Amino acid sequence: RNAPSDWIHGPSSPAACSKEPWQAETALKSLGNEGLFLFSSLDVNNDLYISPEEFKPIAEKLTGIVPVSSSEEEEVLDPSGETLSIVAKFQPLLMETMTKSKDGFLGISHTALSGLRNWTAPASPLSVIFARQFKAFLPPKNKLELADPWWIIPSELNIFTGYLPNNRFYPPAPKGKEIIIHKLLSMFHPRPFVKTRFAPQGAVACIQAIAEFYYKIAFRIHAEFQLNEPPQFPFWFSPAQFTGYIVLSKDSSHVREFKLFVPNNRSLNVDMEWLYGALENSNMEVDIGYLPQMELESLRPSVPSVIYDENGNVIDSRDPEGEPIQFIFEEITWQREISWEEAVSRIEVAMYPFKKVSYLPFTEAFDRAKSESKLVHSILLWGALDDQSCSGRTLRETVLESSPILAFLNQSFISTWSLVKELEDLQVKDEVNSKLADLHLEKYNFPVEIMICLPNGTVVHHINANYFLDITSVKPEEVQSSIFSFSTSFEDPSTATYLQFLKEGLQKAKPFLQA
Repeated sequence: RNAPSDWIHGPSSPAACSKEPWQAETALKSLGNEGLFLFSSLDVNNDLYISPEEFKPIAEKLTGIVPVSSSEEEEVLDPSGETLSIVAKFQPLLMETMTKSKDGFLGISHTALSGLRNWTAPASPLSVIFARQFKAFLPPKNKLELADPWWIIPSELNIFTGYLPNNRFYPPAPKGKEIIIHKLLSMFHPRPFVKTRFAPQGAVACIQAIAEFYYKIAFRIHAEFQLNEPPQFPFWFSPAQFTGYIVLSKDSSHVREFKLFVPNNRSLNVDMEWLYGALENSNMEVDIGYLPQMELESLRPSVPSVIYDENGNVIDSRDPEGEPIQFIFEEITWQREISWEEAVSRIEVAMYPFKKVSYLPFTEAFDRAKSESKLVHSILLWGALDDQSCSGRTLRETVLESSPILAFLNQSFISTWSLVKELEDLQVKDEVNSKLADLHLEKYNFPVEIMICLPNGTVVHHINANYFLDITSVKPEEVQSSIFSFSTSFEDPSTATYLQFLKEGLQKAKPFLQA
C-alpha cells in the first residue's frame, strides 16, 4: 500500500533543492542525482549555499569529532559531581509485523530497508552521565504542584505551520534542554532527531510525587531517528512515544532512579516512512510495525565521581580488599503523590487536547454505553490516534480538539478508538466480543473510519476520514448537495460538519433505541 493522504502523514516530497528550474538542471548535471539529494538535505534554508553551520554534520561525520556545546561543557567539567550509569536495552523491530511483509516486501529495494535491518543493538549499551545534566527535567518555579504539566521542549509545529521536510539525514545540534535528551536517545542510535517532523513535538513532564528533598517526575518525549545515510534515501523511524520517570533531588545534584521506554503494550508502536524513486519526483512509502523493547534504565543511584575523606582529601573508590565502596542511600518518604496513570493522563492531555474526552478501551466502551444508555463514538485506524505511530494527525489536531465537539462528545457519547490489527485479533481470540469487532471491521475503509454505534455494536452512521476532509476543504456553499449540511453556529466548516455528523448519528439511532 502506498502512503495515505497527506493529512495522515504530512508532506511526502522533499524540499525543493533550488529556486529556478534551470538551476536545478545545472546542479543535477554537476552533482548527479545522489549528490544533489545530499546537497538539498544539507541546504536547510534552500539558498543554494552550504553554510559552515549546515556543513557541520558532514564535518563531524568525516572527522569523528563532535564539538561539545558550552552549556554541556560546564556540566562535564565539574569534577566533583555525581554520575549516573545508564544501560540501554533494545530488541529490533519485528519485520514480520510490518504490513509490507505480507507480500514479501515486493517492490522495496534492499538498500531502502538496510538501515532498519542492520539496527540490531543499541549504539551505546552503557553510558555514564553527570547527575546535574538531568536538571532539564526539574519543574519551572510556576509548576511545583502535583499533576501540573509543563513543556520541557515546546512543540513548534501545528496543523497551520505544516511539517518539517523529510529529506534530511543529520539532526541539528541540540541546544539547551535538548542536549540531555539527545545524549540519552543517542544511546539507541547515532542519529536521533529530538524534534519530530510533525506535531506534537517536544517533551512534556509533570510532578508525580514530592518529598522534602526530592521530586518524582513523569515525562513523555516525542522523537525519531534517521536510519539511512547517503547515498541511500532517508528512512524515518518514529516510535509511538518515549515515556518514563526520574527521581532526582530538587537541586539536581543526585538522581535516585531513571527510566525511559517505548511502550510495547499495543500490537503496533512504530511508524516508518522512507523516500523512493528519482529525486525530482520521489514518493513516500509508509509502514507500521512492532518494537518489542527500547528502554534506558539507571543501574543504581548516582554516586560521587570523586570521593573525599573527612579532611577533604581524595580517597580511593575501592576498599583495602579492592571492592568498590558501597554507598548507603536514605529512604525517600513521599509527602504527596499521584498515581502513574493520572500523571500519564495529565501529560497526554497537554500534548493532545482532544484527550479531554475520555477514550475508553474498545470492549469497555460498549459496556459503559450499555450501563449509561448512550451511543458509542468510535474511531478505527491503521495507526494509533494518541501517539506518533502513524495516526490520524489532522483529525486529532482540528475537529476532535474543538470546544463544541469536546462538549458534545462528553455530553452525549462514550468514545473509543481502536487499531485495525487489534480488532482483527479480537475476531479470532475473543468469542464473546468477536461480533463487536466484526461489525466494526465490515464498515472500515483505509485509513480511518469514524462510526456511531449502538451499545450492541450495530453501526448506525459512519464516515471515512479522507471523505470528511474532502467535503470540509471546500466552501460551505459548495457542499449543499452533500449528505451533510453546515450549521450557521460555527465558522469552521470542519467543526460544523463533524457536529452535524454526530447529531445525525443520534437521530439515526432513535428507531433502534425505541424498538
